[in-house]
Amino acid sequence: MWDYLKLAGLGLVAVLAAIAANYAHDLAYQVNAITVMLAAGIAFLWVVRTAGDPKPDQSHEYFDSVIRAGAIATAFWGVVGFLVGVVIASQLAFPQLNFEFLQGYGNFGRLRPLHTSAVIFAFGGNALIMSSFYIVQRTSAARLFGGSLGWFVFWGWQLMIVLAATGYVLGATQGKEYAEPVWYVDILITVVWVAFLVAFMGTLFRRKEPHIYVANWFLLGMILTVAMLHLVNNAAIPVSIFGSTQVQLYSGVQDAMVQWWYGHNAVGFFLTAGFLGMMYYFVPKQAERPVFSYKLSIIHFWALIFLYIWAGPHHLHYTALPDWAATLGMVFSVILWMPSWGGMINGLMTLSGAWDKLRTDPIIRMMVVSIGFYGMSTFEGPMMSIKAVNSLSHYTDWTIGHVHSGALGWNGMITFGVLYYLVPRLWNRERLYSLKLVSWHFWLATIGIVLYASSMWVTGIMEGLMWREVDANGFLVNAFADTVAAKFPMYVVRALGGGLFLAGALIMCWNLWMTVRAQPARVTQNSVVPAE
Repeated sequence: MWDYLKLAGLGLVAVLAAIAANYAHDLAYQVNAITVMLAAGIAFLWVVRTAGDPKPDQSHEYFDSVIRAGAIATAFWGVVGFLVGVVIASQLAFPQLNFEFLQGYGNFGRLRPLHTSAVIFAFGGNALIMSSFYIVQRTSAARLFGGSLGWFVFWGWQLMIVLAATGYVLGATQGKEYAEPVWYVDILITVVWVAFLVAFMGTLFRRKEPHIYVANWFLLGMILTVAMLHLVNNAAIPVSIFGSTQVQLYSGVQDAMVQWWYGHNAVGFFLTAGFLGMMYYFVPKQAERPVFSYKLSIIHFWALIFLYIWAGPHHLHYTALPDWAATLGMVFSVILWMPSWGGMINGLMTLSGAWDKLRTDPIIRMMVVSIGFYGMSTFEGPMMSIKAVNSLSHYTDWTIGHVHSGALGWNGMITFGVLYYLVPRLWNRERLYSLKLVSWHFWLATIGIVLYASSMWVTGIMEGLMWREVDANGFLVNAFADTVAAKFPMYVVRALGGGLFLAGALIMCWNLWMTVRAQPARVTQNSVVPAE
């Protein structure tokens, strides 16, 4: 019965998408409608092919097949996102690379949102979904709730990524930081994210372990908060049901405030709380040591979720936002430094009694460096939120350096460590193909991040100083073109740093592929066992 309902739903979606493609008002909408039609058609054929087949009883096993797919997707989208990042960094250093034949589709303005979304929502999103499904099952000693719901979350998320990416290249965007997808992609995100919440919470409700491990608190906090942020920030009315254009429900300073309430919490919850959930599970596992202070991890959670939600207005100093509101954002951002560093210390001190692993285990080295970058980014952020510092740093490349030290150093490195931990276990392999290649990845990525972030810090300070320099008559000394010319050497260093980071990711993909392909299998038990 359930298969026939799925067939009816998929058939309806395919027909409606075909109608939408026929009546489309713009190219991006038309391409997206055809994509949905093809996706629904392929899913329809798959369900027809398997309809009525007896379903094996897997209730006693963990649902790991979707996690394996998530690991593959994470690595794939990571490479895509890093590659596009290197391309646009090169275009900024060498404008000649904005080739004539690329105009309108492959120029910087179209590729920039593609890079941002590919790295944050494709690479980071898949990493979060994959690791959440793994952690919640293992710590609950229960199979993932909802049967095939996990597959719906996975494939729905991939469809969202493809729709958003093709839309950006073809000009369909809201133009809002971290919230660029247009209205129909926003609806899909909502549906998939609610399904993610149901699968996660359902697993917690059916847990055999009475205690809810702290990593699950961070992950659930991330899922619930991101849902709220997304729904409020993306409230819009489409101009036409057959076009990608929309009108925001908010305007002016209200829109700016709602956007940065959302935007900074995309960082605070999606990129911080979610990845802290990964840290609190996988670092102890890899180190084979308990969390240094479980009590501190709980304090870290409650302080983080209370304080981060207020941080957004620090993006709006010297704007039409009331000064008290921007100051409020600044104060909470500065206070946030303390629990953030408490969490960093907790993660690092988990290695107590196992410090020798830093010398012998490149995976734990990668995880520890990621925690170090978490600490550095969560110091730099509060400092940059201070009004006097903000006047020098905001809208400059200093901000770009800050974002990437967090995204590459914290989010990227912890995800790489998690992939190295998970892949041998998910595919039942005895070990990774090569620890030496992990070391190569570690050094390439670390040097790449340092080159990227330091070049942008230098550029940003120089940029801020050049913008504020005036002569005796009060006129600006430097034209915008002067600042662009002065930044050239640092832009080349940035592109080089991004290239090294990409090279490390490609080595990782080769290492993981060879682990699955060439390493001997091990006998494991995939049954639901006491929580681990």
